[in-house]
Amino acid sequence: MADLAERGHGSAQRDPRVIVALDVPTAAEALAFARRVTPALCRLKVGLELFTGAGPGVVGELAARGFDVFLDLKFHDIPTTVARACAAAAGLGVWMLNVHALGGVQMMQAARDALEKGSARRPLLIGVTVLTSHGAHTLSEIGVETDPATQVLRLAGLAHQAGLDGIVCSALEAGIMRVRFGTGFVVVTPGIRPAGTAADDQQRTMTPLAAVGQGADYLVIGRPITQAPDPVAALEEINIQLRAPF
Repeated sequence: MADLAERGHGSAQRDPRVIVALDVPTAAEALAFARRVTPALCRLKVGLELFTGAGPGVVGELAARGFDVFLDLKFHDIPTTVARACAAAAGLGVWMLNVHALGGVQMMQAARDALEKGSARRPLLIGVTVLTSHGAHTLSEIGVETDPATQVLRLAGLAHQAGLDGIVCSALEAGIMRVRFGTGFVVVTPGIRPAGTAADDQQRTMTPLAAVGQGADYLVIGRPITQAPDPVAALEEINIQLRAPF
């Protein structure tokens, strides 16, 4: 795998670490938030709700404003279909996209190969392991009789084997990811909740500063910012906390 400086549209610098999840149904709402912030303050995530409601055009509009866009669609299908979807996503100018590691090594390798055939400044490709809304009970329901951390480690190993740039996991597993795979393997952590905010539907959470201390590269934060009384102030406060020395 190449150094971070050679992958995606970002540089080797991880700042800004915060990826704001634009979990809204319309392009108008997403762009209204984007007008209030700058690419120096955050990156932006387009997920299933916004992509389905607004279409791929919103990704291009956000990218045209200078934002690094994380396209969070968790592709999981047969290798050929996923490879073609990843190639199409790269054409939108995204900074990072993901596939689900449950698709297996062959599927993830096909996705990686499809991106390698494109521009040298290809998007970062990361694998989703276990959703932060899932706990041991949820895994047991679907026939996975291991604890979340063990399952995360198993799927992260497959993503690493397939040559992906990193993984998505909860901050609770970030430390072991960093020990096992080193600093060149990107760790993206959703389920981040600043102190005093509601957990909502997340089960495995951590504060922003604690997550970075565990080894997270990027923090996906949605409702604690977008639904705050003053979203920009909430984002700036998190960035101030992240600049504090450990």
